[in-house]
Amino acid sequence: MKKIIPVILIGLFLCCLATVTQAQCAMCTKTAQQLGEKPGLGLNSGILYLMIAPFAIIGVIGYRWWKGNGNV
Repeated sequence: MKKIIPVILIGLFLCCLATVTQAQCAMCTKTAQQLGEKPGLGLNSGILYLMIAPFAIIGVIGYRWWKGNGNV
């Protein structure tokens, strides 16, 4: 329990530091500029949405590895 509390506190702290991000490569940025304001924001949101899956998979694998080493 003593190890979980700092991890949760750090996670909550990092969530409070969230900022507006731009997740576009150069080609996507040019396309978004040609589409206009609203479609460009939708394209950026879609890129961020697709980025969540690889990070979630890596997080689950890392957690299982950490748990398997007896650190929990």
